[in-house]
Amino acid sequence: MDLSALPSVDQLLGRLALPPGRFPHRIVVQEIRRALDLARTAIRAGEHAAPLEETILQSLEKLERPSLQRVINATGVVLHTNLGRAPIAPFTAIDGYSNLEYDLQSGRRGKRDSHYTSLLSQLLNAPAIAVNNNAAATYLVLNELAAGQEVIVSRGELIEIGDGFRIPDIMERSGAILREVGTTNRTTLSDYQRAINERTRLILRVHPSNFHISGFTQKPTLAELVTLGVPVYEDLGSGCLVDLRPYGITEPLVTESLTAGIALVSFSCDKLLGGPQTGIIAGDANLVERIRRNPMYRAFRPDKLIVQALETTLRLLLLERYDEIPALRMIRLGASALKQRAEALAAQIPGATVAEGTSVAGGGSTPDQTLAAWLVRLPGAPNPLERKLRACSPPIVARIEQGAVVVDLRTVAPSDEAAIVAAVV
Repeated sequence: MDLSALPSVDQLLGRLALPPGRFPHRIVVQEIRRALDLARTAIRAGEHAAPLEETILQSLEKLERPSLQRVINATGVVLHTNLGRAPIAPFTAIDGYSNLEYDLQSGRRGKRDSHYTSLLSQLLNAPAIAVNNNAAATYLVLNELAAGQEVIVSRGELIEIGDGFRIPDIMERSGAILREVGTTNRTTLSDYQRAINERTRLILRVHPSNFHISGFTQKPTLAELVTLGVPVYEDLGSGCLVDLRPYGITEPLVTESLTAGIALVSFSCDKLLGGPQTGIIAGDANLVERIRRNPMYRAFRPDKLIVQALETTLRLLLLERYDEIPALRMIRLGASALKQRAEALAAQIPGATVAEGTSVAGGGSTPDQTLAAWLVRLPGAPNPLERKLRACSPPIVARIEQGAVVVDLRTVAPSDEAAIVAAVV
């Protein structure tokens, strides 16, 4: 085909024969022109141009399909960052209007954080507010309490987490001045003590939730840091509110930090807490209120859907209904129960086998810690099978291990097992 043989926009409009009203006329014309441009580029390059009508229809149909969709997580990574971290507890979004910022008792304007602050206070025994993630929480704390002044932090805690987020960078943007002490592996109480001066406003402790340093290491405890007479702020990251040690996860509890006497703590809600993406700031009542009055708080506060999801999760935590929080249910799932499910699933797939393996919490939490699991090894060439599973509806995301696609049922709902069988058999 040469350029002169390409049909016009009007000709293609007539050929498509789309149902009336399915797509706006301007969108159809836009996609026709896009397809013609692609065809011209291919012809000029001496390549074969894709069939025009097929290309246009595929583009139009893609516009109808949501990009964000439910997937089946068969990787065994509970807090899978690329799959949305913690799967939130089911809730029905409120249709229409809500009392987001309306006090039904007084008939006057209310505060949106009133829907979750009492729950947080009961869980933490301290006042707290929420912002849209823990990075925003860190920024707000530093900006409000230390802009233009010094914040002391150990060199061993100047961490980088996902997508290039670095603690020194957020400190710089907040206006706080970084005062580094100690070394990568050892920082003593006297290192902090010598760095304190008239410009010191905070001591920052950053929990290394996504890495682990072992060997010749040292750092003071939180209880020791609070004796220095400077407010201590801990960026705790993983947000663990439930003791998970009986299930193989050793991670500091938020309440332990507050009990140690620190002034403020912040943490994520979409990690070990098991809720939506949110960041919590908790601790000293006066400091929390100061941060809430910061002009940037309004820019970082969560929207009504997140408020509803957060309230749902916090209420379940307070009532200790842990199995209704998907991430906590998955972490607490024992290896014996996983083995039974794995054997039942493998029996439905010719050539599938069951083997011991491990799951992980993931999501920048609990480095070097694993959960005992039983995996289903699927038959077939791993790379084509893995691609086939991702192309399913809903997509199934598995992992390749030792030359086979493996399914870890820790992160798969029992109701989704039939979809895995149907995709493979």
